[in-house]
Order: sequence, then structure tokens, then C-alpha cells
Amino acid sequence: MSLSLQDIAWHRSVGQLIEALDKPNFWTSLVRLLGQYVPFDSWVVLLFSNGRPQVFAECPGEDGGPDPLFQDYLKGLYLLDPFYIASREAPGSALLRLDDVAPEMFEQTDYYQRYFSLNVVADEVQINVQLDGERTLCCSVGSKGRFTPEQIALLTLVHPWVAGLMRQRMAFEREVQEAPPPPRWQNRLESTAQQMETPLTARELEVGRLMLSGCSSKEIARKLAISAETVKVHRKHMYAKLGIKSQSELFSLFLQAQG
Repeated sequence: MSLSLQDIAWHRSVGQLIEALDKPNFWTSLVRLLGQYVPFDSWVVLLFSNGRPQVFAECPGEDGGPDPLFQDYLKGLYLLDPFYIASREAPGSALLRLDDVAPEMFEQTDYYQRYFSLNVVADEVQINVQLDGERTLCCSVGSKGRFTPEQIALLTLVHPWVAGLMRQRMAFEREVQEAPPPPRWQNRLESTAQQMETPLTARELEVGRLMLSGCSSKEIARKLAISAETVKVHRKHMYAKLGIKSQSELFSLFLQAQG
């Protein structure tokens, strides 16, 4: 079987990446190679765990410095990221597209409208490498347009090569060892509720988190094994205790807790 010039170029590039596994520019070289086959507008390599995500490499902001929106993500918005949530609920190595993990109401959430649509814009694909029960190494690429079926097929084809290189690279990465941060957004909600002398229940907090992430009442009911009507009751009680009337106000309380 003969090899095409594209095949030869790919294998040559993979060989160069293997040689660069211990070099500082490894991640940049990897995403540049992916970009030769599938165009994208943003990228980041990070480690999901039970604490804050650790960033190993990222594309620079428009001014060449850190992206301020992404800094907000690292401060706490990651808790609403469907990819992060998926890595906690169903850890594993896989090639995931936004459609695979986004809840039913994701595009209606404040997280989507005030962060995702501005930072990632339209679509996202993530290559996950499960390192152990808690840690997931991720290479994420975002696009201003939808990835085509052909592009997804191509990423699926090269996925084993990329995942293998990502796993090998971890031998040369320095991980930050820190305890998981407290769920400060929950603390904020609880503090607000206590001021009104009506503490939130654990179930109400869980319903609030799922609402903010974009889950519909039916999805929340399925995840918590309760009825959709019970979900609505929890939401009503939570809003009353917090003195708010909308999900946008709930999201604002969430933002106040970040930092």
C-alpha cells in the first residue's frame, strides 16, 4: 500500500513531536500540527481534577497576554463547564464534542451567553486522557464556526496518536499540588440565605448548580432521581430563600463568589 504525501508529512511531524516531548514548546507544536489538518480559533491544554484546573499551555489573548475571560474561567466558571462536569461525572479517555456533553438548555444559560459565546464562540472539541481516578488531561480546541463531520472524523482518526503523546508528555510536566478549593459559590448562596434566616438544603444547592450549568427540569430530575415537579418546588424554595426571581440573579450570586 502506497503512502500519500499527506501521510508522509503526518508521520514526519509525529516523529518531531516525539523528539520534542521534553521541550518547552511541545504543546504549541502539537496544536500547530492539529491546526494544519483542522482549523480552530482558540486552544488550551489543562488538567482537570477535584481542585482548580491547572493550565499547561494556552493560546495568547488578542493583546498577546493572558485572556481575562479565561482567567474568570479558572477562578470558578469552570464549575459550569460541561466538559469539566463530564470529566467529574463520567471520567474517561475520549474525543468529546460540545454536543456530546452540553445540557439541553446550555445555550440559554448566562454562562453560555456571558462567557462561552464570547470566548469560544460556537463549537469546542476536547481530547481527554484519563490519568487516574481524579485527573483528566485535556487538549481543547474552540472554533468560531461549527466543526464539520469531516473535521470530526479526521480528529477521530488522529486521536490515538495525540492522546498517546499527551500521556507521555505528563512525565515532563510539573503539577501543582493543592487541596481542592472550597465550593465558594455554595458558600455565597448559603450566606445569602442565612441572612434571610432560611438556610438552603443540600438538594436545593444541587438543583441550583445543575440549573446554572444548563440542565432542564427533566434533566435535573433524571440526575437526582426525583420528579420534574419536585425540581420546580426546590427551585421555588431556593429563589424565595435567596430573595431572587430569576436564574440570571442566581448566576450573579455565583459570580460574586469567584476570586
